[in-house]
Amino acid sequence: MKQNAKGWSNWSGSVTAKPREVMLPTSIDEVVTAVNQCRREGRRLRVVGSGHSFTAVAASDDLLISLDLLQGIVKVNPEEGTATVWAGTKLKRLGEELFGHGLAQENLGDIDVQSIAGAISTGTHGTGRELGTISTQVVGLTVVTGQGEVLACTPASHPEWFKALQVSIGALGVIVQVTLRLRSAYKLEYVSRRMPIKECLLQSEQLAQENRHFEFYWFPYAEPCQIKLMNETDLPPGSRKVRDYIGDVIVENAVFGLLSGICRRVPRASSAISRLSASQVPIGRKVQYSHKLFATARLIRFNEMEYNVPADVMVPIIEEMRETMSRERFHVHFPIECRYVCGDDIWLSPSYGRDSAYIAVHMYKGMPYEAYFEAMEEIFLRYGGRPHWGKLHTLGSDRLKERYPMWESFRRVRAELDRDGILLNPYVEKLLDV
Repeated sequence: MKQNAKGWSNWSGSVTAKPREVMLPTSIDEVVTAVNQCRREGRRLRVVGSGHSFTAVAASDDLLISLDLLQGIVKVNPEEGTATVWAGTKLKRLGEELFGHGLAQENLGDIDVQSIAGAISTGTHGTGRELGTISTQVVGLTVVTGQGEVLACTPASHPEWFKALQVSIGALGVIVQVTLRLRSAYKLEYVSRRMPIKECLLQSEQLAQENRHFEFYWFPYAEPCQIKLMNETDLPPGSRKVRDYIGDVIVENAVFGLLSGICRRVPRASSAISRLSASQVPIGRKVQYSHKLFATARLIRFNEMEYNVPADVMVPIIEEMRETMSRERFHVHFPIECRYVCGDDIWLSPSYGRDSAYIAVHMYKGMPYEAYFEAMEEIFLRYGGRPHWGKLHTLGSDRLKERYPMWESFRRVRAELDRDGILLNPYVEKLLDV
């Protein structure tokens, strides 16, 4: 299905585009037809999921393909513990449909509005010292390459292409189906509590090792931080819909949204509001099935930069970040999110070859973020940082190839699978130096 474009923007509004045409295919054949038409006419296309990338990775001024009409489970293989799903399936829907089969993904991030293809293409992750990114759960992909060929790709059939496709920033082909390695549905007990940031940093390694999931949020110019722990449990799931809605949606979004509006109007109030927010970190626990517990509502718009760093330098980086903030007095009140992820062997995964920590900084929409992000990025880069592909950063191909050992191998595969460059846009072209 094709429709005339009316303009497109990503979730935060930081990127806008005016595609010549928008297409919502309802079959693999329609995707093949679109790719071949672009090849014949010398046009380009990009695929968009939910627009949750903060960069222009999905932007197109030509053909923009949305896979929103390709959603749901294609088939389940109980013997192998896998399921093949349409690439446009949103993570929230995916969790619910898998649960209907008694299955679940082993880990997820903290929002569930992305499509599964978008999540793996940008290296989306959750937290867990022994758990990898969502891309590590992928065991098979069906892709329409830039040559218009339908490629069924597995580690056995095409080992190099598979490693490139697991995190591909949409530059190798249009992913139409994803096969995931799954596990039986399970419950988690979630615990949230406050802890002084200095104590948290001292205990972070221990907390990461002793809990299936550990992450923490620390607030600029404040001492208390929030730590979140999740572990598997046999306890029955709770039923507190009204209470959870008040806490997760009204308090964490509406109230914080009002405070954020004050910061935008009166930037110098940011440090005081950061300290106020830290003092009101929610304390409590709840039990629920995993797909209902990983994600939280994110209604407040912001811009974000996130970097992967070696796990063993998380603490010195945060200490340097705090020192820089105290010296520069940036007008920022959003907490900094810190998580752990297991290393992997995926070519463009920021976690390639190392157990990792991820540190994410945010700025409320409409507030200047450039100086703040630049100062934080300088720190990340000194410690071997690699940017998250869906988050803001300033690196080009010359600096990225120094940080990704398989960079040139990925560029070679891109040239093989998209010889005509129809899957490029100016942002990806510059990123890969094509």
